[in-house]
Amino acid sequence: MRELHEINAWLLIGLNALMGVWCLLAYQVIALRGRVLWAGVIVAQATVFVQAIAGALLANRDGVELNDMHALYGFSAIVAVGILYSYRTSPFMKGKELVLYGLGSLFVMGLGIRNLYLG
Repeated sequence: MRELHEINAWLLIGLNALMGVWCLLAYQVIALRGRVLWAGVIVAQATVFVQAIAGALLANRDGVELNDMHALYGFSAIVAVGILYSYRTSPFMKGKELVLYGLGSLFVMGLGIRNLYLG
C-alpha cells in the first residue's frame, strides 16, 4: 500500500502539472481544446481520490503514525477538486473554465508537492 501511495503521489503531481499547463495553453490556442483535454483533467483529478483512499488505508495500519499536516494537505486537495467542480458551471466562469482548471490543477499539483515533503 505504501508503494501505491508513493507512486500515485508522483502521478498526482505530474498529471496535474501537465493538465494545468495544457488547460492554460488551450485557453489561448483553440486547437488544443477537446475531449482528450477534459479526459486528462478527469484522470488527473481522480488521482487525488486514489491518493486519499490509499493514504487512509495506509494510516489505519498498526504502527503507521499520520502527520497532521500531511492529512490537512491531503484533505485540502480533495476540497480543491470539489471547489473546481462546483465552480465550473458558475455564470461568472463562462468562457473561463480552462483558466479555472488550469490554475486549479497547478494548485493541486502544489499541494501534492508540499505534501510529498511532509510525509
